[in-house]
Amino acid sequence: MMDSTTVMQRAEDALRRHSAEPRLAKRLRARRRQSFFGKIKRVIGVGIAMAFGLALWGLIIGPVGTSGAMLAVLAFIVAMVGLMIFPRASFSAAEPEPTTELALLPLQTEEWLASQRKMLPAPAIKIVDGIGLTLEQLAPQLQRLDEKEPLAAEARRLIADDLPELVKSYAQVPPAMRKTGLNGISPDQQLADGLSVVSGQLSRLTEQLAQGDVNKLATQGRYLELKYQGDA
Repeated sequence: MMDSTTVMQRAEDALRRHSAEPRLAKRLRARRRQSFFGKIKRVIGVGIAMAFGLALWGLIIGPVGTSGAMLAVLAFIVAMVGLMIFPRASFSAAEPEPTTELALLPLQTEEWLASQRKMLPAPAIKIVDGIGLTLEQLAPQLQRLDEKEPLAAEARRLIADDLPELVKSYAQVPPAMRKTGLNGISPDQQLADGLSVVSGQLSRLTEQLAQGDVNKLATQGRYLELKYQGDA
């Protein structure tokens, strides 16, 4: 029989897991809405183009007639259905691959973490949310980073290898053993500790890339001073 402490702990874990909507899921839903409204805009554009084409046809060639109008409406309906269905936006929570383009890794990993969130214990969820925010900040920095740079290799290894392996290793532990373990440290705690290390490394990587941008700006500013104010 479970004691009151265990019952309260499990109740707290469940409350944390379901009470607040995860930020990662919110951002994923925002991307879905953006894709939907983008399709709506394309449908409106096609409708305007077809209406303009019919008007131009009537002015240059002659009236389209009832049959022509019906064909135009049918063509618009087909085009609307096609534009709403295709192209399908890829929002699958696929595991990040080491071969994925570096600039796309943060988004792919962020979505994959969102899909794994319900499996994680409450202490790890908070860390995962923080990792998601760091990945969001890191994404534009990696877009400007040359794949041949040492930091690019470090980022790829951390985001596409170390982080997913940690979460997958935890998922393989039987749920009944995740809070107790066998060696005195529970898998729940081991996961939280590992995620904290990953979070710290991601923050350090973000700072290094930002420092590179700051140094580049300072160098450019100094160059401009020497070029245009050197004589003065």
